[in-house]
Amino acid sequence: MTFINKYTSQVLVHILFWLLFVFVSLFLFSDFYWKENPFLQYVSLLIAIVYLNNFFLLPFFVKKKLYVLYVLVFAGISFVATQLYCYAFAKCGCTIIKCLSDYLWQSLTPLIFFSFVWILYRFIDKQEEVDAVKKEHAEMELKFLKSQINPHVLFNNLNTIYSYSIEKPNETPELILMLSDNLKHVLYESNEKTISLEKEIHFIDNYMKFQTIRTEGVKRIIYNKSIDSYKYQIAPLLLITIIENAFKHSVLNSEINVNIEVKQGILSLECQNDFDKEKVTTTDLKIGLQNLEKRLTLIYKEDYDFNIDKGEVFKVSLKLNLK
Repeated sequence: MTFINKYTSQVLVHILFWLLFVFVSLFLFSDFYWKENPFLQYVSLLIAIVYLNNFFLLPFFVKKKLYVLYVLVFAGISFVATQLYCYAFAKCGCTIIKCLSDYLWQSLTPLIFFSFVWILYRFIDKQEEVDAVKKEHAEMELKFLKSQINPHVLFNNLNTIYSYSIEKPNETPELILMLSDNLKHVLYESNEKTISLEKEIHFIDNYMKFQTIRTEGVKRIIYNKSIDSYKYQIAPLLLITIIENAFKHSVLNSEINVNIEVKQGILSLECQNDFDKEKVTTTDLKIGLQNLEKRLTLIYKEDYDFNIDKGEVFKVSLKLNLK
C-alpha cells in the first residue's frame, strides 16, 4: 500500500507540474507563445530531456558520486536546449546572450524541479530502508537475546559451567567470562549498525568454544577460520544466525562443520550439519535463514551471495563484501 501511495503521489506531482508549467508559459507571459512561437512542440523536447535526466543521468552520476561533473553536464544540457528553442523552434534570430536571458528559465525550471523531486523521493526511500534495517535488526537481536537468556538454554549453559567447576575448576573462570562476553555483545555492542570484525569473530569464537564443551561426546564440531585482516566492519549477529541454526537442527552423534575465511575484504562462511528429515522439515530450517536474507538485502544490497543447499546434509554458504 505504501508503494502504491508513493507511486501515485509521484505521478500526480509530475502531471500537475506540466499542466502548471504549460499554463504559466502560455497564458501569463505573452500571446507571442500562441501566435508565433511553437512552445507546445518544444515541451515534448523538454519532457524527453527531463526523463532522460531522471532515469539515466541523475542515478548514474549520484551512484558514481560525480557531483561536479553532473553540474557541468546539467548546465550543458540546459544551454543546448535553450539554443535549440531559440534557433530551431522559435527562430527568433536573437543573440546567444539574449536567448539565454529570455528563454533559459523554460529549460531550467522543469530540470531543476524534477531533479529536486527525484532527490526528495530518493531520500524518502533511503529513510525507509534505514527504518527497515533497524526494525529487522531489532527483531533479530530480540530473538537471539531471547534464545540466549531463555531459562532452558541459560540453565544448560550454567549447568555446563557447574560441571566444569567440579571437574576442571581451573577452566571455569574462562567459561564464565565467555558467557558474560557473549551476553554483553548481544545486549550492548550489537546495537551499532556495524561493529569491528574482530569483535564479531571473538563473539563467534566464544560461542563455538561453549558449544564444543556443551556437546562434547554427542556431536563432533569442526571449526576453522582463516582471516588475513581484522580491519573491516560488519553488521552484527549475521554469522551467528547461520551457525546457531546448525546446532539447533543437528542430530546426536553427528558432525557440524563451520568454516570462516576473510581474504582481501571478502568474508566467506560455510556451515553444514546433519539433520533428521523425518522430524525436521526444510521449511523449519529455513525460517530463521529467510529472515537473515532479508536483513542481508537491506544492509548489503548486491554485495553478498547467500546459498542454501538441502541434500543429505544441510549446507549454508555466505559471502560478504566487507570493503
